[in-house]
Amino acid sequence: MTEIRTSAPTSAEQFPDSVPLTAEHLLINRRVEPTGGWRRLVYQISGGKINPSESAAELERRTLIAQAQTPVASGHHRIAVMSLKGGVGKTTTTAALGNTLASLRGDRVIAIDANPDRGTLGIKVKSETAATIRTLLAEAPHIVRYADARAFTSQSSARLEVLASDTDPAVSEAFNAEDYRTVANLIERYYSICITDCGTGLLHGAMGATLELADQIVLVTMVAVDGASSAAATLDWLTAHGHGHLVKNAIVVLNAVEPKSHVDVDLLERHFSGRCRTVVRVPFDPHLKEGAEVDLTRLRPTTRGAYLRLAAAAGQAFGQRPDRGK
Repeated sequence: MTEIRTSAPTSAEQFPDSVPLTAEHLLINRRVEPTGGWRRLVYQISGGKINPSESAAELERRTLIAQAQTPVASGHHRIAVMSLKGGVGKTTTTAALGNTLASLRGDRVIAIDANPDRGTLGIKVKSETAATIRTLLAEAPHIVRYADARAFTSQSSARLEVLASDTDPAVSEAFNAEDYRTVANLIERYYSICITDCGTGLLHGAMGATLELADQIVLVTMVAVDGASSAAATLDWLTAHGHGHLVKNAIVVLNAVEPKSHVDVDLLERHFSGRCRTVVRVPFDPHLKEGAEVDLTRLRPTTRGAYLRLAAAAGQAFGQRPDRGK
């Protein structure tokens, strides 16, 4: 008689209805405690016995937060925030995006000012040190642990660290490509996410290295004809100079959008959506108009929501393992 051998059943075949043994699956009525509104009131009045279902907006918010909290698969992720035209809110966007990510994540997030001359990122957070990116470069051989690097940064209340540039216009030595590579390689040891506030323009020394090392870009523009044209020209230049992969994965920020505008914002969004991964509208906000420190708690709820969408859009790329050799 011929012996018939059968392979052992897999775990899925043995337990076809098995589910992961996690808190989400095992604990009954494990629903997030409401944080505000009528759901919070009902929850408190009932002593926690009644927990109304989350609204669509609350579910969306949780999804966005989860995307912003995506672990960095490669260990370190670089975001370059750029614009061809000045005065569009590039540095403010850098600070707000960084603060939002840092407030939601448990790892370290840093923003660095890579302007070739005087930059303003340092004034977007309360200063804790007079050190700049130049002093860090000078001490680079002696930085061997996180505490050494932390001595050169200032930290916001949201836990974002900022490495500022020189604010003295008399400093004549420009920040160049080799300087950026040195700083980027150093930062990579101690931080999971680095957001670079690029200088305006595309041809200064540091920009070449910034684009070479970037995992994704955030392109900032105002809702205006000249700003939109400059942003479109930036995408054209990037594509023509071998950075098409960054364009395809780019996030475009339509900044300081007014409730009423003579510019067709929907048309702008369609244009950039056809060329890039996503477009985020950030509404005008009086707090950001001040041009000082960026405090998330002082932003209007709609503005905070916009930056959460921006952080979530950036986070969607954190799970990828980019080719560092590109």
